[in-house]
Amino acid sequence: MCETFAARRRPRRPKEETPVFKLLSIIRAAFGQGELRELSVDEVAGSLGKNGFHVFDVNPRARWSMGHVPGAINLDPADFTAADLPADRNVTLVFYCSDPGCGASRFAARRAQQMGYANVFVMPAGIRGWLEAGKPVERG
Repeated sequence: MCETFAARRRPRRPKEETPVFKLLSIIRAAFGQGELRELSVDEVAGSLGKNGFHVFDVNPRARWSMGHVPGAINLDPADFTAADLPADRNVTLVFYCSDPGCGASRFAARRAQQMGYANVFVMPAGIRGWLEAGKPVERG
């Protein structure tokens, strides 16, 4: 007895969970309306460790493990929730990814703004700019 085509088909994922949808969402956010506030590598380095200053690396986990800004928390830019961020929505949040051409940090920053965070920034130079400036990194 032959299986029918419908019985052999894998169940479909919801559209929002597909890799293509996530990628398009990142691209749309990176080129969306409104400017995000930016911080330079030196500005971020000078604020590390200050109360209320939080840094988020939105590179893939494997890249984050190879080296990240000291204290940076790794987040999936398309999948984090408000529970992954500080409860106080008035603290400073800084998002970065690989380099100025990467849109993931802008996407994540806009998501944080939509969640009600007021002081959201991006570090457009990313980890590449951080390393080129000779700043220290944490690994693992």
